[in-house]
Amino acid sequence: MAAQDITQRFLFENADVRGELVSADQSYREILAKHPYPQPVQALLGEMLAAAVLLSTTIKFDGLLILQARSSGPLSTLMVECSSKQGVRGIARYADDLSGESLHELMPDGVLAITIDPEKGQRYQGIVSLEGGSLAESLGSYFANSEQLPTQFRLHADGRVARGFLLQALPADRQKDEQERADTWAHLNVLADTITAEELIGLDNETLLHRLYHQEEVRLFDAQPVHFECSCSMERSGNALVSLGQDDVLALLEEQGGEITVDCQFCNSRYRFDEPAVQALFAAAAEHAKGLH
Repeated sequence: MAAQDITQRFLFENADVRGELVSADQSYREILAKHPYPQPVQALLGEMLAAAVLLSTTIKFDGLLILQARSSGPLSTLMVECSSKQGVRGIARYADDLSGESLHELMPDGVLAITIDPEKGQRYQGIVSLEGGSLAESLGSYFANSEQLPTQFRLHADGRVARGFLLQALPADRQKDEQERADTWAHLNVLADTITAEELIGLDNETLLHRLYHQEEVRLFDAQPVHFECSCSMERSGNALVSLGQDDVLALLEEQGGEITVDCQFCNSRYRFDEPAVQALFAAAAEHAKGLH
């Protein structure tokens, strides 16, 4: 299947279960092009990318979803941000002497945080240990241990393509009997467990769903685009400087020889501020503060 960046929802007509398929190939490659990550880090970052997009489709919000794993192991940080419009960016931090392949080897005591940062309203965060052998298992545990709907993930990334598959139970509607609902959920997950990495990469979504669920009535919705998008800007970099305080920034300006550079860790963009630019920042901040009173 050709490289593509889409997320596509599907629904079982006779069961209270929905699903989502994500392909984040070009955006994944754009993220990897910014940093020369070792192959095991590339793979885990790609899985994290696919997972973040899948998660963003399960929650109604306007803002950012941030998926972040931290560990004292060789891979200290994995982070992906996904906006409500499926704009994504990601980054990893790892030791120079990185060794190991699996999630357990690279992040042995890892913790996974899922943060919703809405444009309006309260920021929300859920945290789970990175248990089991994979990111998909850890995410499944998070949903199993929270009061949210049972959700299972299948993830695959190899430095070239990032793919994800999600199944989520829905509130009782079509199936009122609890045992029938549980049996259906188990059956659909058993079939999903037969997906191979080759099928997830090589088949289009319609063919994949037909292969898995040809005995079920499945409705596939229109695909929605996924894209690489970094939220850094001159304005945000300037705001970060203002938050340090004028005295500290002027001292830094002198220390740096008359120009401060702010680098974006995600996309490697560089923003430069000389003394007139710094003075203008603090003058604008003072005017803004005055207007608030």
